[in-house]
Amino acid sequence: MTTDWNAEYRRLLSGRRHGHIDPPPWWREHPGSVPPPLSEAEVREAEVDLGITFPVEYREHLLRHSAGGKAKHLFKGPRGWGWHGDTDTNYDLLPVPFPHPDSYAGYDDELGDREPPREDAEAWAAWDDECGVLQERKTAGAVFLEDNGCGFSTWLVVTGPHHGELWFDARATCDLLLPMRVHGRSATFSDWLDGHSMDMVQW
Repeated sequence: MTTDWNAEYRRLLSGRRHGHIDPPPWWREHPGSVPPPLSEAEVREAEVDLGITFPVEYREHLLRHSAGGKAKHLFKGPRGWGWHGDTDTNYDLLPVPFPHPDSYAGYDDELGDREPPREDAEAWAAWDDECGVLQERKTAGAVFLEDNGCGFSTWLVVTGPHHGELWFDARATCDLLLPMRVHGRSATFSDWLDGHSMDMVQW
């Protein structure tokens, strides 16, 4: 059975909740302020709604410090729980385990090797959409934390065996997602709060 890559790519892209661009009521009433912490009931509701379990350090931040701060403001909007201004996280893919880059490296290479000539517009468009599907799935199970400029970004894994780890999206230059580490171990949300993403990237 032939996959309709255009339909699949459009389906995946619909998982980005652009409705969370609008600021929550609290933000409009207190512009520039750090949002207060969430209650245990709110955090549990958000986890159920998103289909994930927050990493321990992020969860503690939400409960004891703030629903935002350096991280984007987590709030409940018309479409459920989400992060203010975040158009990068794919909410439909949040419950899907984050894939280690080794798991799709062969497919990635094979896909690049079979790029059709651009003169074959239909074949090239299907191939391009298939590439888009793979790129979208590379950050499944992860939440967008920070725009690091030049197309780089920081992600927090919330699902799967890499739960709680931070990864650096460097696809803009080297087409890689790279693990972030501190003192020989995987970087955590607390490390990110206290430091700088670029200092934790394993180039």
